Amino acid sequence: MAIQIGARPDAGFDDPIGMLKDCHRRIERFLDILCVVVERAPGRSLSDEETAAVHAALHYFRVGGQRHNADEEQSLFPRIRAHGSTEEIGDIGGLEHDHRTADELHQRVDSLYSAWIANDGLSSEQHAELATATAHLKKLYAQHIDLEERIVFPRAKQMLQPDAIAEIGREFRNRRS
Repeated sequence: MAIQIGARPDAGFDDPIGMLKDCHRRIERFLDILCVVVERAPGRSLSDEETAAVHAALHYFRVGGQRHNADEEQSLFPRIRAHGSTEEIGDIGGLEHDHRTADELHQRVDSLYSAWIANDGLSSEQHAELATATAHLKKLYAQHIDLEERIVFPRAKQMLQPDAIAEIGREFRNRRS
């Protein structure tokens, strides 16, 4: 079974909510790759294909995941706080906490996968820790993505005027240049 990284999504800066949803799809695909690799490769070194897939996933979490968090925390979340209800503001605090927890898990998963690649294997304890951390990260993201896409993004579209959404898109674009 080949590991598929997938095509690049097409939402752009003119649709910042669509862009964030695209990022969620990439996160889910890369987490699936990491879960498949950790499940099918215990006690052995990674194949070239697995190593390439792991490198792509870890790179995305280092770069794309960080950018995604910054886009939400610096552009979208402040606007929801300014216009949202107490419950919505509480949801934003929970999402920001998820970002911090995910960052810590990413670092641990990155460290363990990097050790696996460098050493052509992991101890059984390290492999168990990697499997647990990867599964926890996948569960955390599933809950995080569900909350954002079910509640936060639709509410943001309702409360924000088209000019505010366009401004968010410009802020995203400026962070990338």
